[in-house]
Amino acid sequence: MNNRFDLLIFDWDGTLIDSIDWITHCLQTAAERCGCDVPERQAAKNVIGLSIQKATSTLHPEVDAQTLEQLVQHYSREYLSKKLSRNDLFPDVVDMLVELKQAGYQLAVATGKTRHGLQQALQSTETEDLFSVTRCADETASKPEPKMLLEIMQLTNCPPERSLMVGDSIHDLQMASNAHISSVAVYCGAHSKDTLQHYEPLLCLAHATELLAYLR
Repeated sequence: MNNRFDLLIFDWDGTLIDSIDWITHCLQTAAERCGCDVPERQAAKNVIGLSIQKATSTLHPEVDAQTLEQLVQHYSREYLSKKLSRNDLFPDVVDMLVELKQAGYQLAVATGKTRHGLQQALQSTETEDLFSVTRCADETASKPEPKMLLEIMQLTNCPPERSLMVGDSIHDLQMASNAHISSVAVYCGAHSKDTLQHYEPLLCLAHATELLAYLR
């Protein structure tokens, strides 16, 4: 993989930051407060990475539009009640990002979060300056549609063959495939190693920081 890529695009939740348990809790709490069936843990994890609107409609296909909006509101309120810091990032993530940026890679984030949610997370973890561009689900199409990756590549002037997506969910890997770019899976987040390997990533790593060994 040495010298193969110029642009490294990271998912946020479950890839760079250890947030899957918290998101699962927030999805379950929103359902409980709205009087909906509370999703099982893996069912909740399965929708992480999608936009919150798509995630809630997937978990609760039977409810009306008003209830879906209430689910989104309760989720957002609960999620934002937790103050983030650099300690919430997986170990050594900042050091990895700094090393990659200093090595000349362009770094980006492609996330199912809202712009407000991502900006708060970037500021709280003091990582905003490490990324050339970030794209969120409420300003483009939700994963697994490829639009946010296509926009990132356009903004960074990087072709698909020089771009790499790094993510922890099947939605990340499907999005990369739909955008015709390579992917690396990490199994520290939403989906297991066995599940992720079905999508044929170049590598399947325990944590994103292991990527450094392959890029040096």
